[in-house]
Amino acid sequence: MPAYYTYLISSLPVLSFSAKIPFSLAEFFVKCSGLIPEAEIKLLCSICCQEDYALSAEAEGVLKKWVNFEVALRNELVRARAARKKIDPLKFIRLPDYPEAQISHVALTAYRSTSILEAEKILDQERWNFLEGLSFGHYFDFDYLLIYALKLKLLERWEKIQKADKQLLFNQEVLN
Repeated sequence: MPAYYTYLISSLPVLSFSAKIPFSLAEFFVKCSGLIPEAEIKLLCSICCQEDYALSAEAEGVLKKWVNFEVALRNELVRARAARKKIDPLKFIRLPDYPEAQISHVALTAYRSTSILEAEKILDQERWNFLEGLSFGHYFDFDYLLIYALKLKLLERWEKIQKADKQLLFNQEVLN
């Protein structure tokens, strides 16, 4: 089956971090069916449905860059938390460890934020910006679809946060 990336990608709406999600990740996978090979749809599903970044061993290309970025961001958060608790961060650091100044700055900014929601927004905005950078040069290929799916995953997360019953969550926290 030929992959009709051009047709599929040109029919997708442009995503923006501050905009409402146009459709769910599940609906995205349905849109892909029949236009790209089933094996690629399964690969997209497995990548986007995994919370654990254990795929770094078999990752390559754009996916490897994404996994390395995500691990580096989480490692910087570990360093910030460990420094505050005065413990050695090395036992919590995940490999591969590629610390970068920009990632360190974002992690510290998020960590120092007084609002948990604002901290999460800072981290997810940086994730979004990194995905935007990764998309350069990928316009009608599988990597574009992968980046699009990862962006949808971020937008789905924020839609759940926006729709959450904050009063109920607050009451549950107060009672515990």
